[in-house]
Amino acid sequence: MLTKSFTFKRVYLWELPVRIFHWTTVFTTITLIITGFIIANPPAINSNLEASSSYWFGYVRMIHFIAAMILVANVFFRIYWSFVGNKFAHWRNFIPLSKKSWKNIWYVLKVDIFLMKDKEHKLSNISIGHNYLAAFSYFIMTLLFIFQVMTGFALLSETSSWWLPKSFGWVLNMCGGDIFTRYLHHFSTWMFMAFIAFHVYLVMYHDYLEARGETSAMISGYKFVRSERIAKENEDFNPDTKA
Repeated sequence: MLTKSFTFKRVYLWELPVRIFHWTTVFTTITLIITGFIIANPPAINSNLEASSSYWFGYVRMIHFIAAMILVANVFFRIYWSFVGNKFAHWRNFIPLSKKSWKNIWYVLKVDIFLMKDKEHKLSNISIGHNYLAAFSYFIMTLLFIFQVMTGFALLSETSSWWLPKSFGWVLNMCGGDIFTRYLHHFSTWMFMAFIAFHVYLVMYHDYLEARGETSAMISGYKFVRSERIAKENEDFNPDTKA
């Protein structure tokens, strides 16, 4: 059986700030999910201590709020880096602005999600950095994150004296009151958990299928890429001249 060989190069994709953003997001999101579920349904703990000496739930809330503020700052930094970072971090990667990007989204859905047979595995369908489906999903999750922050601050506004949560008090009325806002905040958490499951699956799937260092790239910053794909990527992407 004849096999076709290719020349691969080790390419630096993910800059250190992008990798720091990624792992900060991982740890803070996990912390928020765990503490969020505890806050939503606090377990009954039998204790002989006075309530004033048993402040565990207060600590859970404090950890939740600290993790939320770190994540907010982290996302703001990533938005800034999408303007000053390299082309793989550029904001244009995350919004499908061309026919090619929508074609790539359909290709990834067809081959990676629905596991349909890839009859024409073209070079143009392979992405060095994020494929367009992954990139667009990050954009959608950023919008969901903004909504999550708004509802979170709104829920805090009723008991906080800080001006920042207080400024989101109007969200409670927009969402139909405290209870429904809490439901929306909780539902968004499940959306994030579903996204995490799909994200981990697709990263491991591509790492297994292509063996280009997909998983380790977010630690080292490097991925193995076919030489001709590098030339095609440079030709296709020019943030200074292309929309």
